[in-house]
Amino acid sequence: MAKSRNNLLGVGGQRKKLSRAEQQGAGSARGADRKAAEDKKQELVRKMRERAEAQADTTTAAESGEQDTSPAQS
Repeated sequence: MAKSRNNLLGVGGQRKKLSRAEQQGAGSARGADRKAAEDKKQELVRKMRERAEAQADTTTAAESGEQDTSPAQS
């Protein structure tokens, strides 16, 4: 066990290999891809929320319409 303490090879993870453009600060296509994916995700979430709200509105309207058509008790 004591021998393996001095062997620190691989400790700390691996570093990503940088392209020449990344080394010069030009950024990577990976960042642009992530941004595009995030935008698509946000758009999808927005559409899903709109559909859920529309469905909730129609259900609420249908329920209130059913209550109005019930016979009046005197």
